[in-house]
Amino acid sequence: MHATEAMDELMTCRLEQVRKAVEPCTLVIFGASGDLTARKLIPALYHLAKGGQMPAEFRIVGFARREKSDASWRAELREALDVFSHSQPVDEAVWAGFAQRVHYCQGDLDDAAAYAKLAAMIAGLPNEALQKNLLFYLATSPSQFSVVAAHLHEAKLLHRDASGNWQRLVVEKPFGHDLASARELNHELTRYAHEQQVFRIDHYLGKETVQNILTFRFANSIFERLWHRDAVDHIQITVSERLGVGTRGGYYEEAGALRDMVQNHLMQVLALVTMEPPVSLDAEPVRDEKVKLLSAVRRLQPGQVAGQVVRGQYCEGFVGGEAQRSYRQEPKVQPQSNVETFVALKLFIDNWRWAGVPIYLRTGKALPVSASEVRVQFKPTPNVLFAAQCGPLLDANALTLRLQPDEGIALRFTGKVPGVGYGLRPVRMHFSYDSEFGAYTPEAYERLLLDAIAGDATLFIRRDEVEQAWQITDSIRAGWDGRPLEKCEFYPAGNWGPHLADQLLTQSGRAWREPYPVP
Repeated sequence: MHATEAMDELMTCRLEQVRKAVEPCTLVIFGASGDLTARKLIPALYHLAKGGQMPAEFRIVGFARREKSDASWRAELREALDVFSHSQPVDEAVWAGFAQRVHYCQGDLDDAAAYAKLAAMIAGLPNEALQKNLLFYLATSPSQFSVVAAHLHEAKLLHRDASGNWQRLVVEKPFGHDLASARELNHELTRYAHEQQVFRIDHYLGKETVQNILTFRFANSIFERLWHRDAVDHIQITVSERLGVGTRGGYYEEAGALRDMVQNHLMQVLALVTMEPPVSLDAEPVRDEKVKLLSAVRRLQPGQVAGQVVRGQYCEGFVGGEAQRSYRQEPKVQPQSNVETFVALKLFIDNWRWAGVPIYLRTGKALPVSASEVRVQFKPTPNVLFAAQCGPLLDANALTLRLQPDEGIALRFTGKVPGVGYGLRPVRMHFSYDSEFGAYTPEAYERLLLDAIAGDATLFIRRDEVEQAWQITDSIRAGWDGRPLEKCEFYPAGNWGPHLADQLLTQSGRAWREPYPVP
């Protein structure tokens, strides 16, 4: 058998395993008129259906306040699919079959009668599995999560003991706004559902390259043997965005970069990059190791925050040659707002593997590029052979995992320049997902929705993960303690944050590395 045939057979087997794992079910989307449903959820479900990965029988019910018919909602979704279908033309035959399984239920989230109407609609579906296997996707404000869960329980749609069938709640971030509110939210949800029924979604974990972190680490012995304090000098994690907050000013005034990005996305990437190997790839062993890692992150005392955390806010500038107004001029933002749009921090992990290795994280709005990557910087070679003649060109080895865009992995090492003499230059070995695999890469929501239907919680966040991450960020906020931004904490749009962020590394002889350019 040729290698390509063997690979095709392996992928076919994998697909069959996924198909066997999903049972007929009904997916109810609360907040069906919202942007998330049109941009992400319905396109993801359509692509799953097109790829033959949805259950043999399924129904999708949209629940929202606006009055619509099944036909009018289907027409809206069809228009949205043209815009958000990953530049792929819509297959009209697939859509026709998909649309017939899409229904709409009008009602207010706090109206018990609307849930009774929803229950009657579900009870009228053609078989018991569609009536009893229920996935509730709460694309609503977090303040409505417990309200929806309570009404579903009262309408006998959500049971802690499903008696052979299943019901699951999928909730979007933010999971609270601090540790106390996260604990309260977790308590409220688990009044009506077991923890195993609650799927807290962070779309970042659905990205193919984020999932590949574990594969890269634990399926390649040459790298895993270097993945510790003896070989690694430091780690940098960058998640940067070119855009300002735009229309999300109202939300950002409540969240800020620390709550919006660090508490969830960056903490999850940090955990995957530095966690210990799980005993298996099942959900609970993987999540156990993430919790252990987050619990080992050293908490900062208020007096330590200024020396290890830099915040910033963008002012007027140019990003990619286009003018960007200041954060304080954005819609729904207070004119004297002290909300941070940039955070850089230095953390330490107090465990055997990473003792003494600094971990640098940064994220922000209105930065030079939109990119997410992890850079593992190895310790430099001894300066005895090449340093005298090569000087700064003798750079340390580094491994970069590019999460988005232009997903790939690059290994940086020093090579000899061809010709007479011994000129050296840093060079890069580069692996590109697009050029290597070439096939369509599923969107994050496709993988996450399929896993939720299958009951696989590996890529979803457990309550103790949420609470550990909040402990880390709450200790930082305690150090800020309402202190207004100082002049040195502002940065022109299009720059890599305030100059103070550079000092986090330069004080120890290190420097931020900009995301590597596309080859």
